Amino acid sequence: MRTLLFVLLALFATPALAQGWDHYENGRLGYGIDIPPGFSGNGESDNGDGQSFYSEDGGKVLLVWGGNLMGPFESEVASTIYSAGESGWNIAYEAVTPRWASFSGVKGSRIFYQRMVMLCDGTSYAAFRAEYSAADAGEMDAVIEKLVLTLKASAC
Repeated sequence: MRTLLFVLLALFATPALAQGWDHYENGRLGYGIDIPPGFSGNGESDNGDGQSFYSEDGGKVLLVWGGNLMGPFESEVASTIYSAGESGWNIAYEAVTPRWASFSGVKGSRIFYQRMVMLCDGTSYAAFRAEYSAADAGEMDAVIEKLVLTLKASAC
């Protein structure tokens, strides 16, 4: 009975989570991602690789960008994780495959979660990084799940 109740709640929660989400599409590198409600962008970066989005209260940041790989995808990811550690983040989680990577870290009362995906051409990637207070972790878990699902190449 409990399982049935959980499944029903999950089915009704999913449409609610989708309400109010916008979509960001990057034409230069060919990727897209859904943007959560309550986040506003400050316009495309000068080089057209992405955009920064901020929550209404300013406590949550969502950076979305892409770039050209300087070597194998896994090396790019390793370098990014290393840089985060050098910047004082304690890396708490990492999962790396040949086509995608996710990792997160903690610094004081702040948390970050980053996702990187290789794009269709095999020479570029798209990424997002969400940074928020540990107090917002429960709320952000569902947001992160949707961001992970929607970060993808526009077309292959």
